[in-house]
Amino acid sequence: MLPDKCSVTEEGKQCANPPEFIVSIVDRKDEYMVGVTCGKHKQIVSGKIGILQKEGKIHDGTINFAPVKAVGTDCIHGDEEDFVQIDMKNPKSLN
Repeated sequence: MLPDKCSVTEEGKQCANPPEFIVSIVDRKDEYMVGVTCGKHKQIVSGKIGILQKEGKIHDGTINFAPVKAVGTDCIHGDEEDFVQIDMKNPKSLN
């Protein structure tokens, strides 16, 4: 599950744009996700990560921007028989 908004905060306000890219750091053997960003803030995020890497606060490595992709599957259905109702008067019983 990803955040529904860009990770950037400007002047105390979080960006309201949906994420367009998953931001990660790739080194020789591993990849670390560090956030998500919209297209508008891609350069700002890249610059900030570069600064944090120079300060030793984030792993050294290549900054990677992978486009967010919608994923669908045929194995998840919303059939009526899949839903469970909860009796709020008697929380221990399920209908």
